[in-house]
Amino acid sequence: METADGGLRLQVYMARAGVGSRRAAEGLIAEGRVSVNGVVVGGQGMRVFPGDAVLLDGKALMPESGRVYLALNKPPGHICSSSDPQGRPLAIDLLPDGIRERLYNVGRLDFMSCGLIFFTNDGDFAAKLGHPSSGVEKEYIVEATGHVPDELLRAFERGVIIEGERYKAHSAGRIGSRCVRIVLIEGKNREIRRVFSHFRLHPFRLRRVRIGPVALGGLAEGESRPLTDAEVAALFERRNAPLEPPSRDAMPCGPTSGERPRPRVEPANRPPPAPKKPRKELTW
Repeated sequence: METADGGLRLQVYMARAGVGSRRAAEGLIAEGRVSVNGVVVGGQGMRVFPGDAVLLDGKALMPESGRVYLALNKPPGHICSSSDPQGRPLAIDLLPDGIRERLYNVGRLDFMSCGLIFFTNDGDFAAKLGHPSSGVEKEYIVEATGHVPDELLRAFERGVIIEGERYKAHSAGRIGSRCVRIVLIEGKNREIRRVFSHFRLHPFRLRRVRIGPVALGGLAEGESRPLTDAEVAALFERRNAPLEPPSRDAMPCGPTSGERPRPRVEPANRPPPAPKKPRKELTW
């Protein structure tokens, strides 16, 4: 960290410049991609001081004085990356204009998944939330193309091995025949989709509705908002109890975005219902 004469460990400096976590910065240093005052850094013990020129891949890095924490409701069809060679839409481009800080996402959502995702320039925050030992819950609502069998839910909670990889949900519960709630803690790449595919099901709609204490609430798809100080503090403390109850807008098990519920149409001249017969008492 900081020394009495103002020196700062290089990886801390890089994290504060929005490069990523300190561990990610250490990896970049080890790859020889970082230079200080024109000299490529070869080890992890370097400290930098005011006025030093720190470059990553030839581009200057400057620490950012402010910390930014944003929540985005990512729509399907957007990729969680700073760039994409295929030219697909980027989730980061949905953030408001005028943000000068270099932001990166905390926890990915795959291309067709939607829901809550964070963006920040705080590397320590991202590393703490992203580490498997954090214990921070990620809650998903999943709609499948067919009935979700109880065996899938039980197996997911017990732990299921697929192609040598073990996938285990913190909890898995039913909302409807085709709609379930899954809570993960560690979270592996495309974990829910792999488990559903293992049971020959396809989750055609997968939405993350909560990360730790922060619920998606009524945030519209494509919209973002700053995290409150209370939310940031609760995330640093790795709490999972929601700070406020999630809105029904976060529940996709109904008309999806842009759809309108079909009105109930009563038949014309419908005869009044026949009076019910008195219930026959049974004796044994």
